[in-house]
Amino acid sequence: MSDRLTRFLLLVAVVLLAITAAQPLVDRWLFATDTPRPVAPRADLTDLEKSSVQLFRTIAPSVVQVAVQTAGMGAGAGEGGAASGTGFVWDAAGHVVTNNHVVENAGVIAVRFASGRVVRADIVGRAPNYDLAVLRLESSASLPPPVPVGTSADLAVGQLAYAIGNPFGLDQSLSFGIISALKRRLPTAGGREIADVIQTDAAINPGNSGGPLLDSAGRLIGVNTAIFSPSGANAGIGFAIPVDVVNRVVPQLIRAGRVPTPGIGIMAADESIATRLGLTGIVVAGVVPGSPAARAGLTGFDRRAGTIGDVIVKADGKPVRHLSDLTDVLEARGVGATIALTTNRGGSERRVEITIADIGER
Repeated sequence: MSDRLTRFLLLVAVVLLAITAAQPLVDRWLFATDTPRPVAPRADLTDLEKSSVQLFRTIAPSVVQVAVQTAGMGAGAGEGGAASGTGFVWDAAGHVVTNNHVVENAGVIAVRFASGRVVRADIVGRAPNYDLAVLRLESSASLPPPVPVGTSADLAVGQLAYAIGNPFGLDQSLSFGIISALKRRLPTAGGREIADVIQTDAAINPGNSGGPLLDSAGRLIGVNTAIFSPSGANAGIGFAIPVDVVNRVVPQLIRAGRVPTPGIGIMAADESIATRLGLTGIVVAGVVPGSPAARAGLTGFDRRAGTIGDVIVKADGKPVRHLSDLTDVLEARGVGATIALTTNRGGSERRVEITIADIGER
């Protein structure tokens, strides 16, 4: 009886094993599809999808790839390199806006449109303090329309933001996300900080620089300029120059090729020095001879005596803790205006009035 049970169980096991081994063959024989499958019907696009599609179709033709042949020591002998970024049509006269860092070392610049058309371009003006530059196309015939301009004054954290650009040289790419923060500060190659910078989690990667950041209505709200990423690729934190700054700087670049740099002629010490000394304000390290600050009697470090000079604590009555606090007031007032500074020297405060000059003028 035991032998019969054993044989039966073995038979069952063999049958199950055979079924298991044959299952894929049976499935392929019964269920394999060797002809194209029918297309399943789908519902309409959602309202968000429709608006995103329409935004891209409307704005993308006005977004361009900026290809740069960089100038080297021996560029004429074939040295130098290549770089690329993004730009967008600013007006019907053939002006294109991009980042300063995209074109700052340019030898030859070519602008490629979505249609595939390539046009040479020249630099009209650069503003390193704002990381903005304006190009002029050699031919302005058959231009797509300029990107509509919005405002950055009423932006809100959480609203949708769209970026169109050429990440890693891949042209006509759209990404979207939200405005994740406002009023960020961004250092620039010009040695200053851009105030009220927009932070977004819309994917911004190398090659997006100079491209437009748009609101859901397809209006320009910023110019993409940088990412925060240890790896160099998108990490969910990108930055854009606010359009209100762009709309002020770009016309000046078109008109004069440069943007005045309001200043008073001081060299500020590193903020860590003020921290170590327990001071609040801008420690003046040095004063440019003949500058408005020098005429007002401001002084910097006395290295022989080992003493500090003036510490700027207020500008037009507003507390000053960082250099950007002062530069914000200077830019708001403008070249030729008078600014009231409160300084601390040796524990005594005094108030001086200084006329703002264009310290970038040569």
